[in-house]
Amino acid sequence: MHDLYQHASLLIGSASEYQPPMCMGFGCNAAGVISCRIIDSPRERLIAIITNNFVPCNGRFPTLIALSTIFIAGAAGSFGDVAAALSILTAIVLGISVTLLISRVLSRTILKGIPSSFALELSPYRKPQVGKVIIRSIFDRTLFVLGRALAVAAPAGLVIWFMSNVMIGDSSLLARCSQFLDPFGKLLGLDGTILMAFILGLPANEIVIPILIMNYTARSSILELESLEAMKQLFVDNGWTWLTAVCMMLFSLNHWPCATTLWTIGKETGSFKWTLVSFLVPAITGVIICLIVAQGARLLGLG
Repeated sequence: MHDLYQHASLLIGSASEYQPPMCMGFGCNAAGVISCRIIDSPRERLIAIITNNFVPCNGRFPTLIALSTIFIAGAAGSFGDVAAALSILTAIVLGISVTLLISRVLSRTILKGIPSSFALELSPYRKPQVGKVIIRSIFDRTLFVLGRALAVAAPAGLVIWFMSNVMIGDSSLLARCSQFLDPFGKLLGLDGTILMAFILGLPANEIVIPILIMNYTARSSILELESLEAMKQLFVDNGWTWLTAVCMMLFSLNHWPCATTLWTIGKETGSFKWTLVSFLVPAITGVIICLIVAQGARLLGLG
C-alpha cells in the first residue's frame, strides 16, 4: 500500500509540475519554455521543454481554425459549426496526448531517471504588488520574447523576399525549391509548396498560410486573400482534397518549433544538443503521423 501511494504521489507530482508550462504553451511556446523554470528536476525540465511544442500555440490556431472551417465544416452541411469546433477540440486533445506520449518515451530512453517527488505546500500570504507584477510581466516576459522574435523575423523576411524575387528561368527560386520537395510532400499527404511554407515559416507559425498563398499565386510578396471561400478555391485549384487539409492540420500541430522558441530553448538549456533534439523530436513525430495517415487513407481508397 505504501509503494502504491508513493507511486501515485510521483505521478500526481509530475503531472502538476507539467501543467503550468503546458498551459503557457497554448499562448506561446516560447513563454511555455520559460515557465519550465518552475520544475526543480533538470531531467523533467528538459522533458517539459522538448515536448512543449506539441501544445498548439496562438500562431497555429488560425491555421487549424481556417482549415477546419473551409474543409471540415463545409463537408458537414448544417452541422458544420459543430464539426469544426469538434475538429479543433480533437487537435487540442491530440496535442496533449502526443505531449504525454513523447514525455513517456523520452523518460524511458535518452532522459532516463527516477521521477522526482512532489510536495505541495502553501506559500506565505503577501499583499499583491500590482505595479511590480506589471513591470516584471512587461520587461521580463513580453519584451524578452518580442525582442527575440524581432531579431529572427528581420533576416527571415529578407530570405523570403530573396527567394520569391530571384528568378531561375521562368520560375522563382521559391517555386523551384517547392518543386524539389514535391515528391516527399506527396508521401505525407501534402505537397512541396506546403512543406516550403512550413520551412520559410520558421520565424513564426502565423506566416505559413500567407507564404503558401504567395507561392500558389506566384506573387513576389506575402499577401492575404479576401475571404475563406477564395482561399478554399485557391487550394482546391492546386490539388487540395480533404486528406491534404487533414494532413496540413496534423503537420501544423506536430512540426518543429518556431525560431523564437528554438532560441529560447537554447538560452534556457545552454545546449545546442538539446535545442537540436527539441527541433528533431516534433519534426520526426509530424512526419511519421502524416505518413501513416496519408498512406493509410490511400490504402483504404479514401484519399
